[in-house]
Amino acid sequence: MDRNYQRTKGIVCIVLSAFCFATMNLFIRLSGELPTWQKGFFRNAVALIVASFILFRERKKPGMKITKKNILLLILRATAGTIGFLANFYCVDRMNISDASMLNKLAPFFTIIFSAIFIKESAKWYQWLAVVVAFLGSLLIVKPTFSMEMFPALCGVIGGLGAGIAYTCVRKLGQMGVGGALIVFFFSAFSVVVLGPVVVFTYVPMSAVQWGFLLLTGLAASGGQFFVTAAYTYAPAKEISVYDYFQVIFAALWGMIFLSQKPDLFSVAGYLIIVAAAVAMYIIQKKQKIVVG
Repeated sequence: MDRNYQRTKGIVCIVLSAFCFATMNLFIRLSGELPTWQKGFFRNAVALIVASFILFRERKKPGMKITKKNILLLILRATAGTIGFLANFYCVDRMNISDASMLNKLAPFFTIIFSAIFIKESAKWYQWLAVVVAFLGSLLIVKPTFSMEMFPALCGVIGGLGAGIAYTCVRKLGQMGVGGALIVFFFSAFSVVVLGPVVVFTYVPMSAVQWGFLLLTGLAASGGQFFVTAAYTYAPAKEISVYDYFQVIFAALWGMIFLSQKPDLFSVAGYLIIVAAAVAMYIIQKKQKIVVG
C-alpha cells in the first residue's frame, strides 16, 4: 500500500486518539476524589470489555494470537502503559489539565528516542525540529512558573516516559504483524489483573455520577487506545508523533468550556505554533516524497 496513504491514515488516527485522551482526562478530573488506581482500574475494565468484543470479532484475522515471539513485547507494552496512565491520572487530578497534558506530551520525545535505539527508525533534522517547536508551543500554553508541586509534575514526566516506551512497543508489534485488537486487549487485561487486588482492599464507594464519569472515561480511553495503536502500526513515530500535541489543544478547550479555564494570548500563540509545526512537517515530508519518487 502507498506509503503516503499509510502516513495519512496514521496522522488521522493519532489526532483522533489525542481527542479521545484529552476527553478522558476531563472525565477523570470530573469523577472527583477517588484513588488513582481505582480510576485506572475502571478505566481499563471498560476498555477490556470493548477490546474483548473486537478481538472476538477479529479472532480469525492474522496477528490475533499470543506467541513466543510477541509475548515479551506485549508484557513490556502493558507494563509501561499501566505505569504511564497511572502516573498521568495522578498528575491530572492534581494539576491543571492542560499542564498535565503538556507533561504527558513528552511522550513523542521518548518515542522517537526509543524508536531510534530499539527499532532503528532514525528521525531527520526537520522532524526533530518540528517536535521541539511543538514542545515550545506547549510551554506557551502551560507557562510553567515552577510553583507546581514537584511530585505531581514528576508523575507527569513518568507518564510521558511510560507512554513513549509503550508506543515504541506498539510500533514494533505492528511491524511484526500483531493485530491492534490483541495489543489493546492484552494491555487492558494486564492492568485490570494487576490493579484488581489493590482496588478490592482499598475500594472507595462511588456515587452514580462518579460511576457515569468513569464509564465515559473508559469509553474515551478505549477510543484513544485503538486509534493510537492503529496510528503507530500505520506509520513510524518520527513521521506522526508530533501530531499527538493536538491533545494539548483539546485539553485546553475542555478546560475552558467545562472547568472555566480561559486561555490567554500566550496560550492562543501556543495553539497556533503546534498546528503550524504539524502542518509544516507534513508539507516537507510530502515534498521530499515527491523528490525521492
